[in-house]
Formats: sequence, structure tokens, C-alpha cells
Amino acid sequence: MLYPWQKEDWLRLTALRDRLPHALLLHGQQGIGKRDLALHFAQGLLCETPLADGQPCNTCGACHWFGQGNHPDFTVVRPEALEAGDADGEAESGSSKKKAPSKIIRMEQVRGLIEAVGVGTHRAGLRVVVVYPLDALQTEGANALLKTLEEPPASTVFLLVTDRIDRVLPTTLSRCRQFPMSRPSQAAALDWLRSQGVADVEAQLAQAGGAPLTALHAAEAEEQPLLRALVGQLGAGAAFDALAAAEQFQKLPVPLVLGALQRWTYDLLSLGLGTGAARYFPKEQAALGRCAGATDAYRLQAFAGRLVNHRRSENHPLAARLVMESVFLDYRQLFR
Repeated sequence: MLYPWQKEDWLRLTALRDRLPHALLLHGQQGIGKRDLALHFAQGLLCETPLADGQPCNTCGACHWFGQGNHPDFTVVRPEALEAGDADGEAESGSSKKKAPSKIIRMEQVRGLIEAVGVGTHRAGLRVVVVYPLDALQTEGANALLKTLEEPPASTVFLLVTDRIDRVLPTTLSRCRQFPMSRPSQAAALDWLRSQGVADVEAQLAQAGGAPLTALHAAEAEEQPLLRALVGQLGAGAAFDALAAAEQFQKLPVPLVLGALQRWTYDLLSLGLGTGAARYFPKEQAALGRCAGATDAYRLQAFAGRLVNHRRSENHPLAARLVMESVFLDYRQLFR
């Protein structure tokens, strides 16, 4: 599907169809629809009777197969965790425990992809491969894929997607044509969120950094009330009870907590340095101002750096509550 703010990006993509690069890397901010655009473009490339603007017709046999997820010349490579999410997290019957799905693209998946693209296309047309997120590809897998990216089989197109182009190996980048995606305007993002029935759209979009899909998912998340409560407690500054907060919010995913703290710290720095109004939490401007006045930029910058270090292991913390206690106590020390 195409989102309203993607019209210009779609025109830029379709302009490449006559001389399509063998590997196209779509990158940009998280939550603006890069993956959906890549999938829509893939369907358009495989469509038997595309529309004048290159969009798929959704009526031909190829579009039917694509919609059913069984087009013989289309391959998606993604971490098991994303596949599990698409499957609604159904567990095997009779099993009380199961291995957590992988959040990386495993080497076996890369080997399977290389083997699959080595076979001729089934319909004598293009073969399209979508890989997302590309930064989930580990070094071993990325190196194994290099030869295929550099000299792909005939009629094979790779559509690669990432939020974090800085985490993609330079050797991989050198074999792709980079396609930076545009951020939606605030007006377009707000209009779309309203059409989805989101309440308090300005605040939701601000907390998502201007990314409408991130804002929508956050608004629908069951953790939203707890996150609002956490933000309210952060505004207490020196009166923040770190241990009580760790007890109260220990059921929240660590990445959500660290992300909220990073955005809060960004706003504190912005106000403390006098560079402008709060970006992520404009409704908490007064509390942010009080907290910023009770600390200094040096402490805030050091704390922001420590949050970055915590985020490097956020998806596999040894003990979530201990991580939260450590981070919350660290935050409380800002206001000594």
C-alpha cells in the first residue's frame, strides 16, 4: 500500500524502472512506511498489467499470488520475530515453553536465499527479493550475501530496507543504490492519524518524532497508559522515586522505557541549553523546564551517552527490573 505522504517517493521509484538497479536500499526514519513501500513496489514489478503510474492492478494472477503470499518469484527475508508477529504469535499445542524467535536474520536464511535466487525464475520475468531490516543481517550473513549482491542472477532485483543505515556494513552499501525516503510533513501525518481514529494526534506524533506509523502503533499499544504514567513521574525530578518506579514499570519492555527516557532527556537538553521548546513532550513543557533548571547540560549529556550504551543490549537484558533500577537511579542522580 501507499501512504498519502509517499506520492513523491513513488514517482522517484517508478522513474528507475527503465534502468532498475540490481540492489536498491530504501532508508530513512523508522515509522514512515519504508517496508510497505518496498512491498508495494515489489508487487508492481511483478504485476502482469500494472497501472499507468506503475502501481499493481490487484486483479491479475500475479497480484493474486502476491496477495496470498505465494508468488513463486517473490522472496521476503526477515527475522523470525517479525514472522512470529505476522502469525499472531500462535504457539504449538502441548508446549509450555518455546524458544524465543530470533531478532536477527540468521545465516541459514541467507544460505536459503542464495540458493533460491540461483534457480531460474518460474514465470520468465523478474525475481524480486525484499530484505528487512537490513541492519538485522549479521556480519557473517552480510559477507556471505556480498557476491550475490555484486553479481546477482539475471532478472533478480533486491529491495533492501533499513531504519539504521549507519549499522549497515560499508561493503554492503557499496553494492547498493541508496534511496533516501522523505519524511512526511506534519500536516500530512496529522491528517492521516486523524483518519485512523487516533486521539490527541499532536501529542502522539510529537512523541513519535514525526513518524506517523510509530505514533499509530504507540496509540494502539496496551502499554500506553503505563508509559504516560512513567512520563508523569519523570517530571518529578528530584522527587522521582527510582526504586518504586522500577517496581511499577518492570513489565514494560526495556526498549520502550529506554526510548522514552532518551526522548525526555533530549527535551531536557533542549530546554537547558535554551535551543527551543520541547520536541517530544510539548504538553510537559512546565515539568521539563523545572527539571532542566535543577540540573546542567554536562550531566544530561553524560546521562544521554549512558542511555545509548544501555540500548545496545536492550533486547536481551539479563534482568529487566535491574536495568530499570540502574537507569532510574542514574536519572535521579541528575538532580543532586
